[in-house]
Amino acid sequence: QVPLVESGGGWAQAGDSLRLSCAPSGRPFDNYDMGWFRQAPGKEREFVSVINWSGTRSYFSDSVKGRFTISRDNAKNIVYLQMNSLKPEDTAVYFCAAAKTCAGYECYDENSYDYWGQGTQVTVSS
Repeated sequence: QVPLVESGGGWAQAGDSLRLSCAPSGRPFDNYDMGWFRQAPGKEREFVSVINWSGTRSYFSDSVKGRFTISRDNAKNIVYLQMNSLKPEDTAVYFCAAAKTCAGYECYDENSYDYWGQGTQVTVSS
């Protein structure tokens, strides 16, 4: 059983918005730091954003800063990635991940995360 399930991916045109959701398929992750990563064809998986367990701190990669926001609803055990002003270079499979704890630059490293989803495809056309 995959511990995390992403949804909300799909097709978009440049400038459009999409909202991704991540929910646990079993155990709750309300006390985990939650991150989003993405992997474009032929490229390595890269960090996109992270939010701490309480939702009080979040960080973004330079490539999405100012366009993407991250939020969480611990009562519903859902983490969201709101993606605005989408660009063709945002095309990738987006993965949700949970870390028991990460601090600073650790959160940018996929090896800091304990649980992963299977990913959801986002395709942005120009």
